[in-house]
Amino acid sequence: MISIRIGRPEDAARLEELYTELEEDAVVYQPQHFVMSPKGTRISQMEEFWDSDRQRMFVAEDDGEVIGFAHVVLIKSKEVPCLKPELAVYLQDLVVTASYRSKGIGTQLMDVVKQYGRDNNADFFRTQVFPLNKDGLRFYYRNGFKDTMIIIECPL
Repeated sequence: MISIRIGRPEDAARLEELYTELEEDAVVYQPQHFVMSPKGTRISQMEEFWDSDRQRMFVAEDDGEVIGFAHVVLIKSKEVPCLKPELAVYLQDLVVTASYRSKGIGTQLMDVVKQYGRDNNADFFRTQVFPLNKDGLRFYYRNGFKDTMIIIECPL
């Protein structure tokens, strides 16, 4: 049975394996921006948020095996006169291991993150997705996301 819980430091090695799956996709979608992280890099990065009051790692597990995660960060809007003071729950990373995809696990993670946002009085939920990731876009639209801004860039 699939369950969602808050991640723990002892999950780090498995989470790094899942980050590898995520990075492999990133390299395919945008090789101009992404490379594979050296082994162990993600584990050391995770140390900064285990006890953070602004970040959470939610993990999906099946009979004790971690099969996916959602890493989220609470972010306040910039303090500039034209912006409303708002709090966003930002989905930094989301992955479900390939053999478990299309089984509703990502949606379960999203539901937990949405509740986390509500519990922390967030005003909205934000993330970004590669434009060529059609499955990812379809997933996010099904989970209530809509286009609110387009990021554009120009190589120099």
